[in-house]
Amino acid sequence: MKKKIILLFALFISAHQLVAQTTPSQKMDEFIKQKADGFNKSYDNRDTKSFNALLSEYLVIYEKLPADEKKQHAYELNNIYYNLSCIYSLLNNKTLSITNFKKAIDAGYNDYGHVQLDTDLDNIRNEKEFLELNKKLKTTGDYLFILKRAGKYSLTDNRPVPTFSYQSNDNPNLVALRKGFNLDSIAGQGSDVLQILNLMHWVHDLVPHDGMNGNPEVKNALSMINVCKKDNRGLNCRGLALVLNECYLSMGIKSRIVTCLPKDSLKIDNDCHVINSVYSESLKKWLWVDPTFDAYVMNEKGELLSIEEVRERLISNKTLILNPDANWNNQSTQTKENYLENYMAKNLYILQRPASSEYNMETNSEGKTYNYIELLPLDYFNQEPQKEEDNREKSNTLWIIYKTNNPNVFWED
Repeated sequence: MKKKIILLFALFISAHQLVAQTTPSQKMDEFIKQKADGFNKSYDNRDTKSFNALLSEYLVIYEKLPADEKKQHAYELNNIYYNLSCIYSLLNNKTLSITNFKKAIDAGYNDYGHVQLDTDLDNIRNEKEFLELNKKLKTTGDYLFILKRAGKYSLTDNRPVPTFSYQSNDNPNLVALRKGFNLDSIAGQGSDVLQILNLMHWVHDLVPHDGMNGNPEVKNALSMINVCKKDNRGLNCRGLALVLNECYLSMGIKSRIVTCLPKDSLKIDNDCHVINSVYSESLKKWLWVDPTFDAYVMNEKGELLSIEEVRERLISNKTLILNPDANWNNQSTQTKENYLENYMAKNLYILQRPASSEYNMETNSEGKTYNYIELLPLDYFNQEPQKEEDNREKSNTLWIIYKTNNPNVFWED
Protein backbone atom coordinates (compact mmCIF):
# COMPACT_ATOMS: atom_id res chain seq x y z
CA MET A 1 0.00 0.00 0.00
CA LYS A 2 1.95 2.94 -1.32
CA LYS A 3 2.40 6.07 0.78
CA LYS A 4 3.96 8.78 -1.35
CA ILE A 5 6.48 10.86 0.56
CA ILE A 6 5.37 14.12 -1.01
CA LEU A 7 1.81 13.53 0.18
CA LEU A 8 3.02 12.80 3.67
CA PHE A 9 4.94 16.06 3.73
CA ALA A 10 1.87 17.95 2.58
CA LEU A 11 -0.22 16.30 5.27
CA PHE A 12 2.33 17.15 7.91
CA ILE A 13 2.52 20.81 6.94
CA SER A 14 -1.26 21.13 6.85
CA ALA A 15 -1.82 19.65 10.32
CA HIS A 16 -4.59 21.40 12.28
CA GLN A 17 -3.04 23.09 15.29
CA LEU A 18 -4.45 24.65 18.42
CA VAL A 19 -2.21 27.70 18.33
CA ALA A 20 -0.55 29.49 15.41
CA GLN A 21 1.14 27.05 13.09
CA THR A 22 4.95 26.80 13.04
CA THR A 23 6.69 27.40 9.68
CA PRO A 24 9.57 24.93 9.08
CA SER A 25 13.05 26.38 8.74
CA GLN A 26 13.80 27.74 5.28
CA LYS A 27 16.52 25.23 4.56
CA MET A 28 14.38 22.24 5.50
CA ASP A 29 11.44 23.68 3.60
CA GLU A 30 13.57 24.02 0.46
CA PHE A 31 14.91 20.50 0.87
CA ILE A 32 11.39 19.09 1.06
CA LYS A 33 10.29 20.98 -2.04
CA GLN A 34 13.32 19.92 -4.03
CA LYS A 35 13.69 16.31 -2.90
CA ALA A 36 10.14 14.99 -2.39
CA ASP A 37 9.97 13.72 -5.98
CA GLY A 38 13.31 12.01 -5.49
CA PHE A 39 11.98 10.13 -2.47
CA ASN A 40 8.93 9.10 -4.48
CA LYS A 41 10.95 7.86 -7.46
CA SER A 42 13.28 5.91 -5.18
CA TYR A 43 10.26 4.31 -3.55
CA ASP A 44 8.65 3.46 -6.89
CA ASN A 45 11.89 1.95 -8.18
CA ARG A 46 12.70 0.21 -4.86
CA ASP A 47 16.03 1.98 -5.06
CA THR A 48 17.39 1.78 -1.52
CA LYS A 49 20.72 3.37 -2.47
CA SER A 50 19.08 6.60 -3.70
CA PHE A 51 16.54 6.59 -0.89
CA ASN A 52 19.24 6.22 1.77
CA ALA A 53 21.28 9.00 0.15
CA LEU A 54 18.29 11.34 0.39
CA LEU A 55 17.69 10.24 3.97
CA SER A 56 21.30 11.06 4.84
CA GLU A 57 20.89 14.56 3.36
CA TYR A 58 17.69 15.01 5.33
CA LEU A 59 19.34 13.93 8.60
CA VAL A 60 22.22 16.41 8.17
CA ILE A 61 19.67 19.25 8.12
CA TYR A 62 17.41 17.67 10.75
CA GLU A 63 20.17 17.23 13.34
CA LYS A 64 21.01 20.95 13.17
CA LEU A 65 17.45 22.01 13.98
CA PRO A 66 16.58 23.18 17.49
CA ALA A 67 14.52 20.78 19.61
CA ASP A 68 11.19 22.47 18.93
CA GLU A 69 11.72 22.34 15.16
CA LYS A 70 12.77 18.69 15.36
CA LYS A 71 9.44 18.02 17.00
CA GLN A 72 7.68 19.78 14.14
CA HIS A 73 9.48 17.56 11.63
CA ALA A 74 9.09 14.27 13.51
CA TYR A 75 6.16 13.30 11.29
CA GLU A 76 8.32 13.59 8.19
CA LEU A 77 11.19 11.64 9.68
CA ASN A 78 9.17 8.73 10.98
CA ASN A 79 7.37 8.39 7.64
CA ILE A 80 10.68 8.37 5.76
CA TYR A 81 11.84 5.47 7.94
CA TYR A 82 8.48 3.76 7.49
CA ASN A 83 8.68 3.97 3.70
CA LEU A 84 12.25 2.69 3.76
CA SER A 85 11.03 -0.26 5.82
CA CYS A 86 8.41 -0.92 3.14
CA ILE A 87 11.01 -0.90 0.37
CA TYR A 88 13.22 -3.40 2.19
CA SER A 89 10.20 -5.59 2.89
CA LEU A 90 9.26 -5.57 -0.80
CA LEU A 91 12.86 -6.61 -1.55
CA ASN A 92 12.48 -9.35 1.09
CA ASN A 93 15.32 -7.93 3.18
CA LYS A 94 13.60 -8.69 6.47
CA THR A 95 16.41 -7.56 8.75
CA LEU A 96 16.70 -4.03 7.35
CA SER A 97 12.93 -3.77 6.97
CA ILE A 98 12.40 -4.49 10.68
CA THR A 99 15.32 -2.22 11.61
CA ASN A 100 13.75 0.73 9.81
CA PHE A 101 10.26 -0.13 11.06
CA LYS A 102 11.65 0.17 14.61
CA LYS A 103 13.34 3.47 13.72
CA ALA A 104 10.01 4.75 12.42
CA ILE A 105 8.25 3.87 15.69
CA ASP A 106 11.10 5.31 17.77
CA ALA A 107 10.78 8.54 15.77
CA GLY A 108 7.06 8.66 16.56
CA TYR A 109 5.32 6.73 13.79
CA ASN A 110 1.91 5.73 15.15
CA ASP A 111 -0.46 4.98 12.27
CA TYR A 112 -1.42 1.53 13.56
CA GLY A 113 -4.42 1.23 11.27
CA HIS A 114 -2.35 1.75 8.14
CA VAL A 115 0.25 -0.82 9.21
CA GLN A 116 -2.43 -3.50 9.57
CA LEU A 117 -3.53 -2.98 5.95
CA ASP A 118 -0.22 -2.20 4.25
CA THR A 119 0.61 -5.10 1.94
CA ASP A 120 4.14 -3.72 1.49
CA LEU A 121 4.93 -5.14 4.93
CA ASP A 122 3.57 -8.64 4.26
CA ASN A 123 7.04 -10.17 4.02
CA ILE A 124 7.81 -9.27 7.66
CA ARG A 125 4.30 -9.46 9.11
CA ASN A 126 4.80 -12.83 10.82
CA GLU A 127 8.31 -12.15 12.12
CA LYS A 128 8.66 -12.20 15.91
CA GLU A 129 10.31 -8.75 16.03
CA PHE A 130 7.57 -7.24 13.89
CA LEU A 131 4.82 -8.72 16.06
CA GLU A 132 6.43 -7.23 19.18
CA LEU A 133 6.79 -3.81 17.55
CA ASN A 134 3.23 -3.96 16.25
CA LYS A 135 1.96 -4.71 19.75
CA LYS A 136 3.83 -1.67 21.04
CA LEU A 137 2.42 0.44 18.22
CA LYS A 138 -1.15 -0.48 19.17
CA THR A 139 -0.84 1.36 22.50
CA THR A 140 -0.02 4.67 20.78
CA GLY A 141 -1.55 4.35 17.31
CA ASP A 142 -4.74 2.29 17.56
CA TYR A 143 -6.94 5.34 18.00
CA LEU A 144 -10.21 3.51 18.60
CA PHE A 145 -8.47 1.28 21.14
CA ILE A 146 -7.08 4.37 22.92
CA LEU A 147 -10.41 6.19 22.79
CA LYS A 148 -12.30 3.21 24.20
CA ARG A 149 -9.98 3.17 27.20
CA ALA A 150 -10.77 6.86 27.72
CA GLY A 151 -14.50 6.40 28.11
CA LYS A 152 -14.77 7.20 31.80
CA TYR A 153 -15.40 10.66 33.24
CA SER A 154 -16.39 11.82 36.72
CA LEU A 155 -19.82 13.35 37.23
CA THR A 156 -18.80 14.37 40.76
CA ASP A 157 -16.01 16.71 39.65
CA ASN A 158 -17.25 20.11 40.82
CA ARG A 159 -14.10 22.19 40.33
CA PRO A 160 -15.08 25.74 39.33
CA VAL A 161 -15.05 26.82 35.68
CA PRO A 162 -16.22 30.09 34.10
CA THR A 163 -19.91 30.55 33.32
CA PHE A 164 -20.72 29.99 29.66
CA SER A 165 -22.07 32.87 27.58
CA TYR A 166 -23.22 33.53 24.00
CA GLN A 167 -23.29 36.91 22.34
CA SER A 168 -26.69 38.24 21.33
CA ASN A 169 -27.38 38.58 17.62
CA ASP A 170 -28.20 42.28 18.12
CA ASN A 171 -24.48 42.96 18.52
CA PRO A 172 -23.67 45.59 15.82
CA ASN A 173 -20.83 43.50 14.37
CA LEU A 174 -23.00 40.41 14.10
CA VAL A 175 -25.78 42.48 12.54
CA ALA A 176 -23.29 43.77 9.96
CA LEU A 177 -22.13 40.21 9.24
CA ARG A 178 -25.68 38.97 8.76
CA LYS A 179 -26.60 41.82 6.43
CA GLY A 180 -23.24 42.03 4.65
CA PHE A 181 -23.39 38.45 3.41
CA ASN A 182 -27.18 38.17 3.21
CA LEU A 183 -27.10 35.20 5.58
CA ASP A 184 -30.89 35.02 5.84
CA SER A 185 -31.05 34.14 2.16
CA ILE A 186 -28.19 31.65 2.46
CA ALA A 187 -29.76 29.95 5.48
CA GLY A 188 -33.11 29.75 3.72
CA GLN A 189 -36.66 29.51 5.02
CA GLY A 190 -36.59 25.84 6.08
CA SER A 191 -36.23 24.34 9.54
CA ASP A 192 -33.47 25.45 11.87
CA VAL A 193 -31.62 22.20 11.05
CA LEU A 194 -31.68 23.01 7.34
CA GLN A 195 -30.51 26.54 8.09
CA ILE A 196 -27.63 25.17 10.18
CA LEU A 197 -26.56 22.82 7.38
CA ASN A 198 -27.01 25.45 4.64
CA LEU A 199 -24.70 27.84 6.46
CA MET A 200 -22.12 25.08 6.93
CA HIS A 201 -22.23 24.24 3.20
CA TRP A 202 -21.85 27.93 2.34
CA VAL A 203 -18.74 28.47 4.47
CA HIS A 204 -17.24 25.19 3.23
CA ASP A 205 -17.67 26.27 -0.40
CA LEU A 206 -16.77 29.93 0.15
CA VAL A 207 -13.38 29.55 1.84
CA PRO A 208 -11.06 26.61 1.09
CA HIS A 209 -9.26 24.79 3.85
CA ASP A 210 -5.54 25.64 3.98
CA GLY A 211 -3.53 24.27 6.87
CA MET A 212 -0.19 25.56 5.60
CA ASN A 213 -0.41 29.27 6.28
CA GLY A 214 -2.27 29.80 9.55
CA ASN A 215 -5.01 32.41 9.86
CA PRO A 216 -4.99 36.21 9.55
CA GLU A 217 -4.23 38.23 12.67
CA VAL A 218 -7.76 39.64 12.82
CA LYS A 219 -9.97 36.61 13.39
CA ASN A 220 -13.56 37.64 12.79
CA ALA A 221 -15.75 36.37 9.98
CA LEU A 222 -16.06 39.66 8.06
CA SER A 223 -12.33 40.29 8.08
CA MET A 224 -11.20 36.73 7.39
CA ILE A 225 -13.61 36.23 4.47
CA ASN A 226 -12.52 39.52 2.91
CA VAL A 227 -8.82 38.69 3.37
CA CYS A 228 -9.34 35.27 1.79
CA LYS A 229 -11.07 36.82 -1.21
CA LYS A 230 -8.48 39.57 -1.59
CA ASP A 231 -5.43 37.32 -1.23
CA ASN A 232 -6.95 34.22 -2.85
CA ARG A 233 -6.17 32.14 0.22
CA GLY A 234 -7.89 29.81 2.67
CA LEU A 235 -8.11 29.20 6.41
CA ASN A 236 -7.18 26.31 8.65
CA CYS A 237 -9.88 24.34 10.46
CA ARG A 238 -9.91 26.75 13.39
CA GLY A 239 -10.41 29.73 11.12
CA LEU A 240 -13.27 28.02 9.28
CA ALA A 241 -14.96 27.10 12.56
CA LEU A 242 -14.60 30.68 13.83
CA VAL A 243 -16.19 32.08 10.66
CA LEU A 244 -19.09 29.65 10.83
CA ASN A 245 -19.52 30.23 14.56
CA GLU A 246 -20.09 33.96 14.03
CA CYS A 247 -22.50 33.27 11.17
CA TYR A 248 -24.61 31.15 13.51
CA LEU A 249 -24.47 33.72 16.30
CA SER A 250 -25.52 36.45 13.89
CA MET A 251 -28.62 34.40 13.08
CA GLY A 252 -29.47 33.91 16.76
CA ILE A 253 -28.34 30.26 16.68
CA LYS A 254 -26.28 29.09 19.66
CA SER A 255 -22.88 27.87 18.56
CA ARG A 256 -19.41 27.29 19.94
CA ILE A 257 -16.15 26.03 18.54
CA VAL A 258 -14.77 22.80 19.99
CA THR A 259 -11.13 21.85 19.65
CA CYS A 260 -10.70 18.08 19.40
CA LEU A 261 -7.31 16.87 20.61
CA PRO A 262 -5.38 13.57 20.71
CA LYS A 263 -3.96 11.87 23.78
CA ASP A 264 -0.43 12.26 22.35
CA SER A 265 1.35 10.18 24.98
CA LEU A 266 4.53 10.44 22.87
CA LYS A 267 4.28 14.27 22.81
CA ILE A 268 4.89 14.42 19.05
CA ASP A 269 1.40 14.86 17.60
CA ASN A 270 0.84 18.54 16.72
CA ASP A 271 -2.41 17.76 14.95
CA CYS A 272 -5.87 18.58 16.27
CA HIS A 273 -9.17 19.44 14.64
CA VAL A 274 -11.66 22.24 15.31
CA ILE A 275 -15.38 21.90 14.59
CA ASN A 276 -18.63 23.52 15.71
CA SER A 277 -21.19 22.43 18.28
CA VAL A 278 -24.48 24.04 17.22
CA TYR A 279 -27.81 24.03 19.04
CA SER A 280 -31.01 23.08 17.24
CA GLU A 281 -34.08 24.48 18.98
CA SER A 282 -36.38 22.13 17.07
CA LEU A 283 -34.39 19.03 18.07
CA LYS A 284 -33.50 20.39 21.53
CA LYS A 285 -29.93 19.20 21.16
CA TRP A 286 -26.43 20.15 20.06
CA LEU A 287 -25.20 19.01 16.66
CA TRP A 288 -21.82 18.01 15.21
CA VAL A 289 -21.00 20.49 12.43
CA ASP A 290 -17.63 20.43 10.61
CA PRO A 291 -17.07 23.13 7.95
CA THR A 292 -13.65 21.79 6.96
CA PHE A 293 -15.11 18.52 5.72
CA ASP A 294 -18.70 19.75 5.19
CA ALA A 295 -19.63 16.97 7.61
CA TYR A 296 -22.36 16.00 10.01
CA VAL A 297 -23.03 12.63 11.65
CA MET A 298 -26.20 10.55 12.09
CA ASN A 299 -27.34 7.37 13.85
CA GLU A 300 -29.05 4.41 12.20
CA LYS A 301 -32.36 6.31 12.22
CA GLY A 302 -30.90 9.26 10.35
CA GLU A 303 -31.01 11.45 13.47
CA LEU A 304 -28.27 14.07 13.71
CA LEU A 305 -25.81 13.56 16.55
CA SER A 306 -23.82 15.78 18.89
CA ILE A 307 -20.06 15.63 19.44
CA GLU A 308 -20.70 13.91 22.77
CA GLU A 309 -22.94 11.29 21.13
CA VAL A 310 -20.48 10.58 18.32
CA ARG A 311 -17.70 10.04 20.84
CA GLU A 312 -19.83 7.70 22.94
CA ARG A 313 -20.93 5.72 19.88
CA LEU A 314 -17.35 5.28 18.70
CA ILE A 315 -16.46 3.91 22.13
CA SER A 316 -19.44 1.55 22.28
CA ASN A 317 -19.30 0.39 18.62
CA LYS A 318 -22.73 1.79 17.80
CA THR A 319 -23.80 2.73 14.28
CA LEU A 320 -22.51 6.01 12.90
CA ILE A 321 -23.40 7.38 9.47
CA LEU A 322 -21.41 10.18 7.83
CA ASN A 323 -23.28 12.36 5.34
CA PRO A 324 -22.42 11.01 1.87
CA ASP A 325 -21.33 14.39 0.50
CA ALA A 326 -18.70 15.01 3.21
CA ASN A 327 -15.50 16.12 1.50
CA TRP A 328 -12.29 18.12 1.71
CA ASN A 329 -12.24 21.24 -0.50
CA ASN A 330 -14.71 19.61 -2.89
CA GLN A 331 -11.88 17.31 -3.97
CA SER A 332 -11.51 14.37 -1.60
CA THR A 333 -14.57 12.43 -0.49
CA GLN A 334 -14.53 11.42 3.16
CA THR A 335 -15.49 7.97 4.43
CA LYS A 336 -16.78 7.00 7.84
CA GLU A 337 -13.79 4.72 8.34
CA ASN A 338 -11.16 7.35 7.64
CA TYR A 339 -12.91 10.44 9.00
CA LEU A 340 -14.59 9.03 12.12
CA GLU A 341 -12.89 5.77 13.03
CA ASN A 342 -9.36 6.98 12.35
CA TYR A 343 -8.94 10.76 12.21
CA MET A 344 -11.65 11.84 14.64
CA ALA A 345 -11.20 8.82 16.93
CA LYS A 346 -7.66 10.13 17.40
CA ASN A 347 -8.82 13.67 18.00
CA LEU A 348 -11.77 13.05 20.33
CA TYR A 349 -9.66 12.10 23.32
CA ILE A 350 -9.57 15.62 24.82
CA LEU A 351 -12.13 18.34 24.10
CA GLN A 352 -11.69 22.07 24.63
CA ARG A 353 -13.94 25.07 24.10
CA PRO A 354 -14.04 28.77 24.96
CA ALA A 355 -16.12 29.99 27.89
CA SER A 356 -17.57 32.77 25.78
CA SER A 357 -18.82 32.46 22.21
CA GLU A 358 -18.73 35.87 20.58
CA TYR A 359 -17.62 38.06 17.70
CA ASN A 360 -13.86 38.42 17.20
CA MET A 361 -13.22 36.20 20.23
CA GLU A 362 -9.73 34.98 19.28
CA THR A 363 -8.20 38.16 17.87
CA ASN A 364 -5.37 39.29 20.15
CA SER A 365 -6.50 42.31 22.15
CA GLU A 366 -3.96 43.86 24.52
CA GLY A 367 -4.75 43.20 28.16
CA LYS A 368 -7.52 40.69 27.40
CA THR A 369 -8.02 37.39 29.23
CA TYR A 370 -9.18 34.37 27.19
CA ASN A 371 -10.88 31.56 29.13
CA TYR A 372 -11.21 27.98 27.90
CA ILE A 373 -12.58 24.79 29.44
CA GLU A 374 -10.97 21.41 28.76
CA LEU A 375 -12.68 18.04 29.27
CA LEU A 376 -10.25 15.29 30.25
CA PRO A 377 -10.98 11.56 30.59
CA LEU A 378 -9.90 10.01 33.87
CA ASP A 379 -7.14 7.93 32.30
CA TYR A 380 -5.28 10.95 30.90
CA PHE A 381 -1.71 11.03 32.21
CA ASN A 382 -1.58 14.79 32.92
CA GLN A 383 -4.54 16.00 35.00
CA GLU A 384 -2.85 18.97 36.66
CA PRO A 385 -2.82 21.88 37.07
CA GLN A 386 -6.58 22.36 37.13
CA LYS A 387 -6.10 25.96 36.02
CA GLU A 388 -3.34 26.44 33.45
CA GLU A 389 -2.26 30.01 32.66
CA ASP A 390 -0.27 31.23 29.66
CA ASN A 391 0.77 34.88 29.95
CA ARG A 392 1.84 36.01 26.48
CA GLU A 393 4.07 39.01 26.89
CA LYS A 394 4.29 39.86 23.20
CA SER A 395 0.54 40.49 22.92
CA ASN A 396 0.01 41.26 26.63
CA THR A 397 -2.78 38.68 26.80
CA LEU A 398 -3.60 35.96 29.31
CA TRP A 399 -4.90 32.58 28.13
CA ILE A 400 -6.40 30.35 30.84
CA ILE A 401 -7.46 26.72 30.48
CA TYR A 402 -9.72 25.27 33.19
CA LYS A 403 -9.71 21.48 33.36
CA THR A 404 -12.62 19.25 34.31
CA ASN A 405 -13.47 15.54 34.26
CA ASN A 406 -17.20 16.27 34.33
CA PRO A 407 -18.95 16.18 30.93
CA ASN A 408 -22.08 17.79 32.38
CA VAL A 409 -19.99 20.82 33.34
CA PHE A 410 -18.26 20.92 29.96
CA TRP A 411 -21.43 20.60 27.87
CA GLU A 412 -23.54 22.93 30.01
CA ASP A 413 -25.67 25.33 27.98
